[in-house]
Amino acid sequence: MVDQDGDLIRNKNVVAVISFRDTYIYATDAKPGERPERIVAPDPHGRFHKVHHKAGNPSGTYEDDSPAYWEEIADELAPAGAILIFGHGNGKANASHHWVSYVEHQRPDVAAKLVADVRVDIDHVDEEQVLRLAQTYFDEAPNRDFGDNRRGASGS
Repeated sequence: MVDQDGDLIRNKNVVAVISFRDTYIYATDAKPGERPERIVAPDPHGRFHKVHHKAGNPSGTYEDDSPAYWEEIADELAPAGAILIFGHGNGKANASHHWVSYVEHQRPDVAAKLVADVRVDIDHVDEEQVLRLAQTYFDEAPNRDFGDNRRGASGS
């Protein structure tokens, strides 16, 4: 589950990948292979199961706001130094936009740490790509295992 005391992200640059179903939180100084923290949205009505496609709504569900979910994300990100958000979609379909709106009104302490809400095809980027994009955004050098730019490889 999530790091309740916030030590893994305290005063660090972090990136959060926010969707209506779950959120992944990475410290930008994560080591290769280090797993992100994950927050899962509550699903009391069973809306997150696979359903048939409906025209104009690819997931077949209506993703409504969940203040409890937004608050849990805010609580987890509160210890961070700077927060970069990755989300997808536009308008009402964009979970990151909903979360940003929530913290601007309900959690100004967290909103003050936001540096950007960036549109990324979050369904088609892997963990390493998320980290590299965030490190590039924060102008940080990625962690490397070897002197030839390979990352995440084990020595032999």
